[in-house]
Amino acid sequence: MDAKAEYGLGRKPDCEFAECEYADGLVSLKRIEDVNPKQQHTLKNSINCSGVGLHSGAKVAMCLRPAPANTGIVFHRTDIGAMATSAVSDNAATVSAGWDTVSDTVMSTTVQNAAGVKVGTIEHLMAALAGCGIDNARVELDGPEVPIMDGSSAPFVFLIECAGLAQQDARRRWIRVLRRVEIEDDKRRAALMPSDGFSVSLEIDFDSPAIVEKSGFFDLHNGGFKRDICRARTFGFEHEVESLIDLGLGQGGSLDNVVVVGRNDEIMNEGGLRYGDEFVRHKVLDCVGDFYLAGGPMLAHFAGQRTGHSSNNLLLRKLFSDPSNWEYSYDRALPSCGPIESWFQPMASKGHIDNGADTVIAVTA
Repeated sequence: MDAKAEYGLGRKPDCEFAECEYADGLVSLKRIEDVNPKQQHTLKNSINCSGVGLHSGAKVAMCLRPAPANTGIVFHRTDIGAMATSAVSDNAATVSAGWDTVSDTVMSTTVQNAAGVKVGTIEHLMAALAGCGIDNARVELDGPEVPIMDGSSAPFVFLIECAGLAQQDARRRWIRVLRRVEIEDDKRRAALMPSDGFSVSLEIDFDSPAIVEKSGFFDLHNGGFKRDICRARTFGFEHEVESLIDLGLGQGGSLDNVVVVGRNDEIMNEGGLRYGDEFVRHKVLDCVGDFYLAGGPMLAHFAGQRTGHSSNNLLLRKLFSDPSNWEYSYDRALPSCGPIESWFQPMASKGHIDNGADTVIAVTA
């Protein structure tokens, strides 16, 4: 079977995958289901890909490289590093992936270092690294944005599994949530609650008959991300394209990398949806990527209503604002016991709220 078939991937004109074989022994492959959850892991080999930036529209080359234990995930802008001078050192081209380095959450998640160097649209790659159990990696890019690929995390999961996983001589450290932490306004609310694993319950609210399934619960223990979430693509609405372009965003969007709901509430992509609830699943994917900016895997249940990148980061900032909210733990994640009753009372009815401000909307092909 074609290795890409497992991920529902095919070659697209705007993205390229490193060639990789499973069966002939050229690649030592470890999957998240098989790794030791108590130890840190990095990539066994470096691996390359290229694609288009969703918002810039520019071609971007990316290389995922191994990194030493306790490094975390770091991005390195090779286009800036190549021009390094006394004013712009090579270190200034490196941006750490952390909740406290997030500088923008409009339509995607962007991180920035003290020198003002940015890397945008990181959430799908971060979700894949989290879902595959990669603790330490160096991500090299020759542009300001992670390539969008097919709009999901599946291409990145494919690349990670082709590169293989290498166990490191350092214990994996989890962030355990000790007590309920929540944020709420008249548009959305979100909460992190204590749990022995990581699970997500999410409700979305978009005014379109095309979006039928608007809520879901997902246990992301032991391969749940790859199994249930990673193929869900980002989405947007045809009628909002012009306003997005006016903002200078969505320049690289197309039907190859975004699920587009047409003006008549039809799915414009050939083949339709990958899941009946693909919209909900993609928002869960975004949560996985955004919460991996905590600095490691979390032992928590996340519940969200009408949430997005902005509320995800605000919630992390509130969590880490008080040391009594959390602690480091070396316990392995356990499966969830099922959906958690998240809210003690229903959210006040404010009518329909379009939470598209946190959703990538793209130019249609």
